[in-house]
Amino acid sequence: MGEPRPGIDVRDGVERLSTAAPTVPPAISRQRNAILLALLALAAIGWYIVVQQAGEHDGHMAHGPDLTMGSASLFFTMWVAMMVAMMFPAAAPMIVMFGRMQRSHPARIALFTGSYIALWIAFGGLAFGLGTLVENRAAGSMWVAENWARIGGGLIVLAGVYQLTPIKDVCLRHCRTPLAFVMSHWQDGMGGAVRMGVTHGLYCMGCCWLLFIILVPLGVMNIAAMVAVTLLVFVEKTLPWGRRIGRVAAVGLLAYGGLVIARPSLLPTVV
Repeated sequence: MGEPRPGIDVRDGVERLSTAAPTVPPAISRQRNAILLALLALAAIGWYIVVQQAGEHDGHMAHGPDLTMGSASLFFTMWVAMMVAMMFPAAAPMIVMFGRMQRSHPARIALFTGSYIALWIAFGGLAFGLGTLVENRAAGSMWVAENWARIGGGLIVLAGVYQLTPIKDVCLRHCRTPLAFVMSHWQDGMGGAVRMGVTHGLYCMGCCWLLFIILVPLGVMNIAAMVAVTLLVFVEKTLPWGRRIGRVAAVGLLAYGGLVIARPSLLPTVV
């Protein structure tokens, strides 16, 4: 990937960010506030959609799991709303940093953000496939119908284990340092904005993918689970002590997943 070249805006932006100036230039401040307001509005809309649908949908079935809400279109609508609601608050520092470097090119900011969310939508396809597979297996196999909740418990345990792995640390480090990411992955132009958005999305996915996969057994419409994951992702990515909280969460996931394996009725999607 290309390094920033002398004379382009990013070098000037980094010089400004590196100084000890006590105030932020008005133009940068206005753009930062506009980006934050836009992200906040999108997240609020996402949460509104999720809460509205949660009130209308029952995530349980008497004879097996209902993990895809019975409709690909409804599942993907809710997945997009979830991604916007849950990921934009934690992604805001990176988007704002990129915006400061590209303040004269709002289309590039939009492409960076759009490519980031598009990657998560594609990931939703994997989640939908997983949910469909479990539903179909449960419908055709008595063993799966009786043990799918234990499989969900195993996924929760796996998510806890992943929280403690080196790859989680590597991905999280890139997400926690927006300036370092922008400088080390900088690419020019509209295509560069897309590639940078995808790269950031891959690191972000490397941090969080299992935390979102476990929403399938916990219930895509489970507001409590969504809030817990959102808070964990936000804390891990933005607060100084976030990594320690992530490790505490790992212990909680391991314990809860083990309990679900032992007693499947503890899974919310089990009647």
